[in-house]
Amino acid sequence: MGDSSASYIHMVHHLIEECIIFNMTREECMEALSKHANIKPVITSTVWNELEKENKEFFEAYKNKKENQNEAQDPKHD
Repeated sequence: MGDSSASYIHMVHHLIEECIIFNMTREECMEALSKHANIKPVITSTVWNELEKENKEFFEAYKNKKENQNEAQDPKHD
């Protein structure tokens, strides 16, 4: 992988971290990066998948947090 490819992947990685700071889902992040940074969703998804592999515990906790937030915001939830 060339320097430009590595720096591009690093930039996508950084932008995904920003999405996580803003509590975005993978889908929201892919949409935002596509719209605002002109990054193809497949690239965002691929980098996100690699981050999940390297940080399983973090992403499991993040997914659980997102699911709990969605349940709390769902007016039909008892």
